[in-house]
Amino acid sequence: MSLVVNKKENSKEFVKNILSEIWVTRCPVPTATGISLKRGTLVKKFEKHGIDVAVLQDARKGLSVHHFDHQLPALFREGGNVPALAARSEGAPSRLIGLTWIDEWQVIIVRPDSDISQPEHLLNAKVALPEYADKRAGSIFRAMSLQGIRGALQLANLSFRDVNFIEVPERAGRKENRDASQYWSGLDALITGQVDAVYVKGASAVEAATKRGLKVGIDLDQFPDITSRVNNGTPRPITVHEDLLEDHFDVVVDFLEELFDTADWAQDHLDEVLTILQDETIAGAESVATAYRNNFHKSLHPSLSTERLELLKQQKDFLWLHGFLERDVNIDNWVDHRPLLEVLKRRQNKQL
Repeated sequence: MSLVVNKKENSKEFVKNILSEIWVTRCPVPTATGISLKRGTLVKKFEKHGIDVAVLQDARKGLSVHHFDHQLPALFREGGNVPALAARSEGAPSRLIGLTWIDEWQVIIVRPDSDISQPEHLLNAKVALPEYADKRAGSIFRAMSLQGIRGALQLANLSFRDVNFIEVPERAGRKENRDASQYWSGLDALITGQVDAVYVKGASAVEAATKRGLKVGIDLDQFPDITSRVNNGTPRPITVHEDLLEDHFDVVVDFLEELFDTADWAQDHLDEVLTILQDETIAGAESVATAYRNNFHKSLHPSLSTERLELLKQQKDFLWLHGFLERDVNIDNWVDHRPLLEVLKRRQNKQL
């Protein structure tokens, strides 16, 4: 933001914020933000107001930390809830303005000769658990794995006491190119027999498991109990810096409106969405088609429904209970319904 000095009629000077640039960041998953960026519609929307759109993933290395700490004033973030909640618990000035829910191939991967095919088969199994990262907010893969296994165990009325957790490296060996298989270190431990089961999710996991000749033992997306699929991306929060919300409310509404417009477009353009997701998720066409099923492209619209907020509270309680948050987070105090309500009002007026 830049500052410009104006004069009122009484000649007293006052300082008004003029917004010339916003930042956006998202995770390598299906998001309306990512799709809008790839289509160019987000940039075009704000060009009309003289506002540039900068992408955190394309910025210099020192700025990437803001994907996790949310300390960049003009930042919009659509991504996993583990970093968002961890940052909020550490005092980040963020506000929750929307939630999405997209099932994304949450599965338990096993060896080809494994007999694990139902949640009850996890009894006494050796399960991969990624080690802690240096910071709580960075321990995403440990949190995802622990929550994913909990979801599978829940379906069989089992608990953590009924499996044997084996710690594995936080991530597989680093790759110089864009290879998302590095995200799932437990798959290598599965091949060597160190573990019997690994939780994974998303197109990158499809790619990594396929390359290793592994198979799906339990597909969590196929069970009707939605609470068993609560995890880092389900529900997925859309957050904004509170200064931007208070000083430039209309800009926040415009951003959220663009996400709705993108979600509208996606409903009738599945093939184009799948093509965009190949780049967004760092995965091939077959892996993307496997990971994102069941008309996912019709559910990109943000919401702050009671159901989604309750599911987020379930995730927050889990993270707090298991030590991934510095302090407890009051979801009701974090959420701000105003931008979403304004978008819904705009859309209703357009239909009149």
